Amino acid sequence: MIRVTASIAIDESEIIESFIRGAGPGGQNVNKVATAVQLRFDVRRSPNLPSEVRARLESQAGRQLTRDGVLVLTARRHRTQEANRRDALERLIAMIQRAAVPPVPRRPTRPTAGSRRRRLETKRRRSTAKRLRSSRPSEE
Repeated sequence: MIRVTASIAIDESEIIESFIRGAGPGGQNVNKVATAVQLRFDVRRSPNLPSEVRARLESQAGRQLTRDGVLVLTARRHRTQEANRRDALERLIAMIQRAAVPPVPRRPTRPTAGSRRRRLETKRRRSTAKRLRSSRPSEE
């Protein structure tokens, strides 16, 4: 089990890793060795994710989530397969940790009397400046 938060742990069998050729660093081996990692995690079918965390994770994942609800992360920053595996797993854990934090509800506020007064005063000054700029026909 991979511990994500104090209350959430995901089973290692839920994570599928496949190795692909990476376009990143690799020197002479870049076209021969499959160092990039494509990590897949089925968000919708995971029994270890609470429903509210699952919903937030799906909305945060964006284009990394397939139509079937599978989260696909590709790691190709490093030269070695092991470093890329670690990177992909760390990114998955970070995404789940972000989704586990419930959003803070917005508390509506009202503008202060001083801010309203300053706004109206600024509007008055702009209005006066624009009125003085306009050319009016003289009364002759």
